[in-house]
Amino acid sequence: MQKNEYKVIGVMSGTSLDGIDLVYVNFHFDTRWSFEIIYGETVNYDSHWVEKLRNLVSYSSEDLKELDASYTNYLSEKISHFIKKYNIQEIDAVCSHGHTALHQPDKGLTYQIGNLPQIAEILNETVVCDFRVQDVKYGGQGAPLVPIGDKLLFSEYDFCLNLGGFANLSTDVNSERIAYDVCPVNIVLNKYVKQLGFDFDDKGTIASRGTVNKELLNQLNNLEFYRAGYPKSLGLEWVFKNIFPLIDSFKLEIKDVLRTFVEHIAIQLASEINKKANASVYVTGGGVYNKFLINRLKSHTKNKIVIPSATIIEFKEALIFGFLGVLRLRNEVNCLQSVTGASRSHSSGVIYMPKK
Repeated sequence: MQKNEYKVIGVMSGTSLDGIDLVYVNFHFDTRWSFEIIYGETVNYDSHWVEKLRNLVSYSSEDLKELDASYTNYLSEKISHFIKKYNIQEIDAVCSHGHTALHQPDKGLTYQIGNLPQIAEILNETVVCDFRVQDVKYGGQGAPLVPIGDKLLFSEYDFCLNLGGFANLSTDVNSERIAYDVCPVNIVLNKYVKQLGFDFDDKGTIASRGTVNKELLNQLNNLEFYRAGYPKSLGLEWVFKNIFPLIDSFKLEIKDVLRTFVEHIAIQLASEINKKANASVYVTGGGVYNKFLINRLKSHTKNKIVIPSATIIEFKEALIFGFLGVLRLRNEVNCLQSVTGASRSHSSGVIYMPKK
């Protein structure tokens, strides 16, 4: 008989390099799933790790393996500290996304560092991780993975939109969950604002002072990715190849780069959420704090933009990776064919057991 309650630690590190999100969550099942986030914390990366993780696409396979071992140890240390800090006694599993190093699903390739078996040994806990690999083997995009959580934990909203390194969206179409990456967000905005000495554009203030470059905006909006149907996903490689060279070729002031790219994001997001009328859009992720971006999005849509509590904004992805781990422990579907384009829906993730 299956348990109906699980206490797990969810761990997420995203491409925006904001840090490692950790949550201790109680999941409960009684006709439908509910949850309570008991503790949540973001551990910021120091400059050493930011530099290493920012340049993962340039690593050789040998260097990447070496870094994987190092990062797995580092991640284990941060999780262990979280457990001790909050004196967490009851843990069914640690459910970790790791950090994406390579994501080229069309070539059958996806690689998340921080998912080596040693993580279970160091923590002395059951670990569920490496959620993307199996889906890519089944011919899927391996992303996005959050939509099963959107469907089962946040079903009252028409759209779930996350604004992180990339924007991704999930919704129901003909009773089937579909989801896909929409466009880059913080992965681009943060890169350019760093040239002014800031980690991020607080509330979008700098962008709000800039001017839209219409030619750059048109070229961004005409990129081939935006014409493709779902399933589709984005990776760092695509941004390095298609976005940065295009922006840099215009030699604009940073404020104008930010202003133009914010407009680009708002247009791309609105083009998707406007496919349903009178819809509610549940928006999470660090991009929510960019008030200028949110206001630009509102100007392009009549749909209702719903901003949840700070806890959900900060930790929704870590929460859902915890939930993915619970579904994997139950051998229940956590990866949807309708989302990723895989040959079938499946229960994805590797389970490592410590040698107790």
